[in-house]
Formats: sequence, C-alpha cells, structure tokens
Amino acid sequence: MLDLALQNLLSPMVLFFVLGVAAALARSDLSIPEPVAKLLALYLLMSIGFKGGVEVAHQGVDGTMIATIAAGIGLSFAMPFLAYLILRATSRLDPVNAAAVAAHYGSISAVTFVAVTGTLGQLGIAWDGYMVAVGAAMETPAIVAALLIARGRTDTAAPGESRGAVLREVMLSGSIVILLGAFVIGALTGARGAAMLKPFLTDAFAGVLCLFLLDMGLVAGRGLAQGRRHLSLPVTIFGVVMPLIGGALAGGLAWIIGLSTGSTAVLITLAASASYIAVPAAMRLALPQANPAVALTLSLGITFPFNLLVGIPLYIAVAGRIAP
Repeated sequence: MLDLALQNLLSPMVLFFVLGVAAALARSDLSIPEPVAKLLALYLLMSIGFKGGVEVAHQGVDGTMIATIAAGIGLSFAMPFLAYLILRATSRLDPVNAAAVAAHYGSISAVTFVAVTGTLGQLGIAWDGYMVAVGAAMETPAIVAALLIARGRTDTAAPGESRGAVLREVMLSGSIVILLGAFVIGALTGARGAAMLKPFLTDAFAGVLCLFLLDMGLVAGRGLAQGRRHLSLPVTIFGVVMPLIGGALAGGLAWIIGLSTGSTAVLITLAASASYIAVPAAMRLALPQANPAVALTLSLGITFPFNLLVGIPLYIAVAGRIAP
C-alpha cells in the first residue's frame, strides 16, 4: 500500500493538484479561466462516459451490473442518515446545516471518480464500464434523503413543486447529462466509435486531467484559505472519517457482489467521495437556510484532498485484498 501511495503522490496528476493548492495558499495570481475549466470538466466526463459505454457494449448487461447499480443507489440513500446522526452527535451543527452536509456525503464527486479511474489506468488495473452508470445513479438519492431528514427534523418542509424542481435540476445538470449521454453513445457505437475517437478521448486524457486537477487545487486552496473558519475540529474530523465509513460499507457490498479489483476500488471511492457540484446547487433550492460555506469547505477543502492524496491508494489496496 505504501508503494501504491508513493506512486499516486508522485504522479503528474496529483503533483499538479498540489501545485494548485500551494499557489492558492501563497496567493499567486495563477488561474484557469472559468470557461476553460468547464470545458476541461466536460471533456473528462465525456471521455469516461463514452469509454464506459464502449465497455458495456463489449460485455453486455448482466446480473452483476444490476446488483452494483442497486448497491450504489442504496448506499447513496442510506449514508446521509448515518452522516446526519454522526454530525448531530459529535458537532454543534444545527439540523439544517447537518442535513445539508449529510447530502454532500451521500452523493458522489465526479472529479474523484475521474481521479480513481485515471490512477487505475496508470496502474493497468481494469474496471467495468458500467461503473459509470453506478456513479450517475448515486447522485440523486442522497438529495432525496437529505430532504426527508430536513422535513422530519426541522420546520423547513418545502412544497412539492420545490422538491420536484430540485430533483429535475439534479437529473438535468450538465455533469449527469454529459456522463450518461456519452455513456449511451459509447454503448451504441462500441468498438467502432472507440477507434474513431481514440486520439481525442483516450490519448489526450492524462494531459487534460493534469490541467483540470491544477484548477481543482487552486479552488481547494482558496476554499481552505477563505472558509476554514467555518470548520470546527469535530466537523473537520468528520470530513476524514466519513469517507472511510462510506468506503468500508461499499467494500463490504462489493465483496458480496463479487466485483473485480478495479470495480471494487471505484465503488469504494464513489462511496467515500463528497459532492461539491450537483448537491450544492440542489441545496440552494431545497435548504436555503443552510450555510453553503460549511459543506463546500468540508467536501472540497478537506475530503477531496484526503481522497486524492491518501484515500485512493488506500481504496485500491483494500480492493486488491477483498476482490476475488
């Protein structure tokens, strides 16, 4: 595991992320224009979705795929309840903010998904293409769970129209549309499409990922510099412990299903990640009373760097031990 951690820490992708964090904390004027950052994100999601669809076209739909998607949905729905209980028992967060934070930790980070698949590719470890569909399926249930928590614990119940608007916004968010859309296109075109787009979607992937993680490092560093005052010690510890809890639950389910090493690592990483794109947008509609700085600083400033620097090597090592 130590060798794997060193390989990950010394990979160009992680080092560019560290460069971005360092530049932000040093108050450098280094920046990547917002339109360029969005283009990089779209490219990465399109590449992963398309390659996942190609793999499904090659492998076909089977019981393992269906069981894995069901496990992902179950994890996404259940983890916010667990996260809420932990936060209320260990911190001073009020019910609204605790529910909002819990939603972030039930949903997934597409960027962390990109990072783990990139690391697996570097290590030559194969993973099943349908994990793209699993990741997409894990976006929404956590938001539904958070709304149920908020309605049960507070007086912030939103009218039906608002909840419908939240779910519609999540399902039609750019990350979901491009990921699932590229997945379907990859499944329809198969090997022929993969051969046509190989120079664009495969050969350029690592370089684009370096640029994207440089930008994410800048964002994370600025978040830490500006928002750390919102994080108490118990909340900060939660940002490290909750990914390990989610990852352990996912590892157990992956072992029961019998996933391969690569797919087990991906499922563990998805469950260990925390959303900072889709869920914040949804929480602005559903729980406007919540302070977005708390959840964003925690998920982007604490959990994302932890997963990138420590978590992913750990999850891959554990997957290697428990996978058949």
